[in-house]
Amino acid sequence: MTKGGGRTYYGWYIVASASVIVLLTMGLRMGVGPFVKPIMLDLAMSRTEFSLIVAIGMIVYGLGMPLAASLLKRYNTCFVLLTGLITVSASILWTISSKGFFSFLLSFGVFLSLGLAFLSNITLAPIISKWFVQQRGKALFYLSTGGMAGIAIMTPVSTLLIQLVGWQQTLLLFAGVFICVVLPSAIFVMREHVPEGADGATALQGKIKQDIQLEISWKDAVKTRAYWQIVIGMFACGFGMNLIGSHAVPMLVDHHFEPMTASFGVGVIGIVAIFSTLFLGSISDRYPRKNILFLVYFVRGMGILGLVLVITPWQLYFVAAAGGLVWAGSIAMSSAILSDLYGVRLLGILNGWAFFGHQIGGAIGSFIGGWGYVTFGTHVLAFGLAAFISLIASGASYYLPERITFPKPIKIGHGRSL
Repeated sequence: MTKGGGRTYYGWYIVASASVIVLLTMGLRMGVGPFVKPIMLDLAMSRTEFSLIVAIGMIVYGLGMPLAASLLKRYNTCFVLLTGLITVSASILWTISSKGFFSFLLSFGVFLSLGLAFLSNITLAPIISKWFVQQRGKALFYLSTGGMAGIAIMTPVSTLLIQLVGWQQTLLLFAGVFICVVLPSAIFVMREHVPEGADGATALQGKIKQDIQLEISWKDAVKTRAYWQIVIGMFACGFGMNLIGSHAVPMLVDHHFEPMTASFGVGVIGIVAIFSTLFLGSISDRYPRKNILFLVYFVRGMGILGLVLVITPWQLYFVAAAGGLVWAGSIAMSSAILSDLYGVRLLGILNGWAFFGHQIGGAIGSFIGGWGYVTFGTHVLAFGLAAFISLIASGASYYLPERITFPKPIKIGHGRSL
């Protein structure tokens, strides 16, 4: 992690700062559970109404990512982060003063989700990809580690704070933490100018040259089959992750597990994922990325199917631990592959729209999880479908190309063509 003279390569400071931001963002986005009952009680809101707000927020979060990517292309990382910080802070102030359904829908469901999208990995992955070529996979996996830590840390912290000071003051404290972390990171840490050779990748100068000189548009990229293979994977990721987040614990309780056993079993996924991302990051630049992505989706599919079939606590913990080994790998690997195939310049917008596919998958997975059980009286339909889609994604990942051949000449450098 050093470059010359024993000094730490500056890009790692960006990775550390970005990981903390994603920890807060993912923790607040995915850790909404502790807020459900106190908010429903204070605002006299039904579970259906709250679920609708969360679903709308999920779609807005997905739509906000390509918007953030467009702003990133037009301005810079600092601008997008500060815009997200202002939006999050203002929406939290609006949320804690909300008195009715529509006010809460706009503040918590729409604007908070939009602000969090601006502070997500979509904004931070491109600048990390600029600073890293030789160790790009490792750096992006470390960014994913921040997200996994957020899910594991923020939920119990939120639960404790809500018990101590209430949900309004808890959100206000989070706003203060966001300001203390994002503001100095955006102004003092994020640097767009990358020194020549990036992270010492002298053996990869051809790849660096492609990142800098390849001049294709996003329209050229989305016409390629490889991009849609990535989107299929992101859809499968969103479908499975949100299905488990919304319905795994109720499903296990329906299968006669104790509530605490079910909760801990699902929690094992996030705990293992924190450490597994470090291992996957260490191998992501030594082996073909598409092969790692294939294994991520394959193991995840088997794990999702296993969750609905386990009958003893030890089986549950084993399956959860196995799933946790690959839980965070898909987003990091997809980002790295997109930057490898299409260059860093388009990573933001391509990643943003791919992640919108992730959110569509998440919304469908959450819906089918509830609808399938009410309609057919079994969880096998939803979890079996999630496993099947994950296996399709694993196949699509395995057949990803190492490079893209475009059907028309693409300008590079000083007017030359490919």
